[in-house]
Amino acid sequence: MTQELKRIVELIAQQPDGIGLDTLSKLLSSIPRRTLQRRLATLVEHRRIVAHGEGRAVRYLLAADRFDEVAKVISTVAGSVEIYVPTSPEGKEIRAHVTQPRQLRQPVGYKVEFLEQYYPNQTGYLPLDLRRQLHSMGRSPAEQAPAGTFARDILNRLLIDLSWSSSLLEGNTYSQLDTERLIEFGQAAAGKDAWETQMILNHKAAIEYLVNDPGNALVSPETLISLHALLSDGLMPDPLTCGRIRARPVDIGGSVYLPIAMPQRIEDLFSVVVTMAAEIDDPFEQAFFLMVHLPYLQPFEDVNKRVSRLAANIPLIRHNLCPLSFIDVPQQSYVDAMLGVYELNRIDLLRDVFVWAYERSCQQYLAVRQQLVPPDSFRLRNRAALAEVVAAIVRNDEPVTETIVRARMPDSIALVDRSQFVELVLNEFETLHPGNAVRFGLRPLEFSGWLERHS
Repeated sequence: MTQELKRIVELIAQQPDGIGLDTLSKLLSSIPRRTLQRRLATLVEHRRIVAHGEGRAVRYLLAADRFDEVAKVISTVAGSVEIYVPTSPEGKEIRAHVTQPRQLRQPVGYKVEFLEQYYPNQTGYLPLDLRRQLHSMGRSPAEQAPAGTFARDILNRLLIDLSWSSSLLEGNTYSQLDTERLIEFGQAAAGKDAWETQMILNHKAAIEYLVNDPGNALVSPETLISLHALLSDGLMPDPLTCGRIRARPVDIGGSVYLPIAMPQRIEDLFSVVVTMAAEIDDPFEQAFFLMVHLPYLQPFEDVNKRVSRLAANIPLIRHNLCPLSFIDVPQQSYVDAMLGVYELNRIDLLRDVFVWAYERSCQQYLAVRQQLVPPDSFRLRNRAALAEVVAAIVRNDEPVTETIVRARMPDSIALVDRSQFVELVLNEFETLHPGNAVRFGLRPLEFSGWLERHS
């Protein structure tokens, strides 16, 4: 109902002199006439449109001055609040075009000049000052650590957020809590289609593929094809199309864009797109380029946008930047932005979505970042000696004192480090309990017995 109301108001907004029921019915042929009349009555009742005239001469006009305000109230009428990302003037032009009825938009095919006009590290979809802003927002505590460190640090949260939000953009009805239960406990949500559950699990597998092995986080044909295989597993009508460049024509639902149909041409252009993306130095420019040109080419029979969203995270993972989880991205904003790329070769609205989405992701992970404690290099360097001393004290039924710790200290501890090592052991016992004593090879009952005698 929300989309129907929105489309009705959009059409009426384009007619300053009003529009009649017959014309509306022709433009909205997918809505039964009686249903359309009820929707119009609802909008009139809520004073979002006005009706002038009587009977067959009635004409409907917009009752609000600004479309953005109307769009927000439309969603309220339908019982939910829809948010649209803040939009630049250029983005608003694109939105106005792609929200016209399909019949009013001119069919277009793939334009190779859109790709040819881009020169890696010379052309910039993201202006320099914007890239600097994104770098500032996305900087993580693991900035100097090996590639992929930050993503691994927040992997549990990222698995839930990115799996849920990316699936939501595809119409998946899993809630965030349902997604968390599925990912953490393998518990599928009741009343959901099997394909929705499979979609979430496929995202989890694809994210883990990128994060757990930094060698996979590369902008390469092999990585992108692997992502498609993981994301499309069990969701393609023909299983043989998983992880394969498409060999047949496809169309885009709701769009007048017709992607390339020749298999050899698709393979050639896929290679060009990936090669160009790999040459881009700036991680944000590289991420955005992948979000633009992978879906535009449609190299796979389906799941292209999902591949592009995960591929956009590859440069962010490699540079230990905050990942792009797409959390809270309004579906309609994203759909309109992609239509702008498909039908107009204009990236302004998608850039609006990208920047808003990244800022939102950084806000989401700010608390997580603040909770990350840099690794204790001294503890890490002496972890074997620490485990040896802790286990020896417990198994020899000794009290925890500085004298005992020094007596148990291995010779491998340098003289200059011994006082710090004693402090490390004493602090470790402060946080030791039967549940975590297994870290030192101690059984819960074994540690509990020692604790009773020395607490």
